[in-house]
Amino acid sequence: MPTRPGLLDSIERYFAASPVPDARTVTAGALDVPLGDPAWPYPARPRPGAGPVTLDDIRAATAMQEAAGVPAALEWIPERAPEVAAAARIAGLSVEELPLLVAVDPVELMLPAGVRLYLVGADDPQLPRYQQVAAIAFAHPGGRADIREGPLETSAEAHARTAVLRERIAAGRTVMMVAVDRGEPVAVGSHQPVDVDGSEVSEIAGVATLPRLRGRGLGAGMASALVAHARETADMVFLAAGDDDVARVYERVGFARLATTGVAELRPPGE
Repeated sequence: MPTRPGLLDSIERYFAASPVPDARTVTAGALDVPLGDPAWPYPARPRPGAGPVTLDDIRAATAMQEAAGVPAALEWIPERAPEVAAAARIAGLSVEELPLLVAVDPVELMLPAGVRLYLVGADDPQLPRYQQVAAIAFAHPGGRADIREGPLETSAEAHARTAVLRERIAAGRTVMMVAVDRGEPVAVGSHQPVDVDGSEVSEIAGVATLPRLRGRGLGAGMASALVAHARETADMVFLAAGDDDVARVYERVGFARLATTGVAELRPPGE
């Protein structure tokens, strides 16, 4: 296992390499700004070695993103770029700092009885339903909701997101899993492998459980399975947890806190 600085270096190289296949990266001062398909956007990030990120850099980056039709967003590692949070707030962005964890001693967990876990294929006709599970879960972090409560989203934007996800699964750039209970998808998650200078690194992302089934260990079991799959080929697996409570769940499946991830987004009007 690399040293702590080595891990952060690997994570920064991972995020620099991730957009390369499908986005054009431009610079705004000390920021790299990937501009690609709005259906799979990438945030701007500090460019290692480029010096401190300024307010002007952030304003220029978000202007580029808005002009390209992608969300105005920024991510960084505060331990590496401590100046970003204050500048992002002045620029009118909402800022969060999330626990950044790395898999060090994975624990294999069993899913609840009756729940089956499947790898999702690129041609799976149920892929929009799996995406809906994630949308419901993230929209209702503390409430009760069920996939049967509403129809599938049929907008052009939803179809575009599904098409991009199919392409990523087919190319091996997204590995997606779904947990099924009595024929219904109830939890999803993925890992995103990237070659970083000849060594594979993968990020766990989008682990989501329908609110009515939380507390049964589905999220922890999904994370455990994703780590096991990722580590078949990856030398390092990491994730950003939504908050300290979620981080503690991941710590139970063998993750350790490494640092933090800063996330800044443009506030919707009126907020």
